[in-house]
Amino acid sequence: MMESINVVVDDSDTTSADPAEETDVITPVPTPDDDQTEPEPDQHSESTTEVPRPNKGPSTRTQKNHPLELVIGNPNQGIATRRSKEAISNSCFISKIEPKNVKEALTDEYWINAMQEELTQFKRSEVWDLVPRPDGINVIGTKWVYKNKTDENGDITRNKARLVAQGYTQIEGVDFDETFAPVARLESIRLLLAVACILKFKLYQMDVKSAFLNGYLNEEVYVEQPKGFVDPSFPNHVYKLKKALYGLKQAPRAWYERLTEFLVSHGYKKGGNDKTLFVREEKGKLMIAQIYVDDIVFGGMSRQMVEHFVHQMQSEFEMSLVGELTYFLGLQVKQMEDTIFISQEKYARNIVKKFGMEGGSHKRTPAPTHLKLTKDEKGVDVDQSLYRSMIGSLLYLTASRPDIMFAVGVCARYQSEPKMSHLTQVKRIFKYVNGTCGYGILYTHGNDSTLIGYCDADWAGSADDRKSTSGACFFLGNNLVSWFSKKQNSVSLSTAEAEYIAAGSSCSQLLWMRQMLKEYSVEQDVMTLYCDNLSAINISKNPIQHSRTKHIDIRHHFIRELVEEKIVTLEHIASEEQLADIFTKALDASQFEKLRGKLGICLFENQ
Repeated sequence: MMESINVVVDDSDTTSADPAEETDVITPVPTPDDDQTEPEPDQHSESTTEVPRPNKGPSTRTQKNHPLELVIGNPNQGIATRRSKEAISNSCFISKIEPKNVKEALTDEYWINAMQEELTQFKRSEVWDLVPRPDGINVIGTKWVYKNKTDENGDITRNKARLVAQGYTQIEGVDFDETFAPVARLESIRLLLAVACILKFKLYQMDVKSAFLNGYLNEEVYVEQPKGFVDPSFPNHVYKLKKALYGLKQAPRAWYERLTEFLVSHGYKKGGNDKTLFVREEKGKLMIAQIYVDDIVFGGMSRQMVEHFVHQMQSEFEMSLVGELTYFLGLQVKQMEDTIFISQEKYARNIVKKFGMEGGSHKRTPAPTHLKLTKDEKGVDVDQSLYRSMIGSLLYLTASRPDIMFAVGVCARYQSEPKMSHLTQVKRIFKYVNGTCGYGILYTHGNDSTLIGYCDADWAGSADDRKSTSGACFFLGNNLVSWFSKKQNSVSLSTAEAEYIAAGSSCSQLLWMRQMLKEYSVEQDVMTLYCDNLSAINISKNPIQHSRTKHIDIRHHFIRELVEEKIVTLEHIASEEQLADIFTKALDASQFEKLRGKLGICLFENQ
């Protein structure tokens, strides 16, 4: 277990401020013309991991001057955050009801406090200046968004009022230009977890408080005064923004540029392939930070580097959370002495309950072996919105559940005109998920950093257009990092061609992972790709075009160059040992459970 890091997290009250203690808090004024509906908050606006609400007596996490050692190096401790001791120890400081509009919020003192805290944060960050309304200038409206923040157990931890700009009224070229901002891919996060197992260091997370308010704007942007908090002396004035506001189209990019500039100035190198990865090397030891909007996952090979990174970030930005990585983008992460277990148990149970499947019988596999889905044009129509919602929920679950990848992918092909037969199969997947909610991927510590892959194809698997399905999975050492299951773009004329195309797609993924590992200073020699089709392997080694391969698109033949240059080697594997088989076809229960276990998908028992 990692040695404790003696960093003190500020215990000042920043999330449940008492308005009486603030010197410059704008007095709320009820607004008669209030919108009756509020938009959903930006999904990246705030981390959903907060201090669990204590409802069973006093918590050990309410000690004075929370030391970071409570959460770094000790997985049994909670998360140290910047919340007041009173709010933590007394649940009456939290309102359980989310208001529907400003008028309703202004009748609840706790939501008034939340709104005042948001505006106080604006003042501290010097976000805007109140100025006379200019003539001929586009002024963007503002809107309050209310959300009860919960922890990974679903307990309400605090009331969050977010003031957002109505960015849909912005005019391109006038008050915004470039809007793109990169975010980390989920497979990048899984790769980071696998690297942490190899380099044997623990991962932590931090959440920057009101991150977008730190981004500087290059354009002149004006917004209306917030409803309920209009300055009575200057009711017609507007705010001129100096920094980004949530809801603005350029806000994510402004924050990303600010954070990038800060990290690069402190010796971090931005990733060449993944622009959200920042690495600093010092005396042969690495310090790594992965960015997902305002959530930052970080870890280092020495406690001094981790401690220094935390101090650097806290000196520049306000943090609403600093602690061990436990919950990130819906992934529940358990870090033990020599293993890491990731799952989406809470999410899985929620979607099963949401669609009323918690009482259904459990199934051993997500799809029966005899079923072949088709367009079923004569079938009974079903609610498209319901079907798409179920598919979308399951697709997000595949972030930690590759065992349902194939079945979900097949059902996703029929979202335009879903029939009863398709809905029945989706319900079958939910019945399987209902019985395996606690399953996830287990990563083990080890010194093996070899990158290997398994690829397979189901020739003419689609009954509608006879296109084949490619499937593959990729391991770093013994740990599953990436996988895919997708229908090929063209019709293959033979099994060998289908397998060859699948191998080509797999090689592309291997090359990307190889480049990513270079950022972590983990070098690869020859990468091995296992295929169960000898003809496909022979085609990759034979540079001569003949009648059986001349029709194959030239883009698939780059695999030959990789083989010749000894970057990738294709090896034969018996079909019954082909792990990628689970991504291309429905299997019987015994074979399915065998391959599922070999992928590292299991139930975490030690809870």
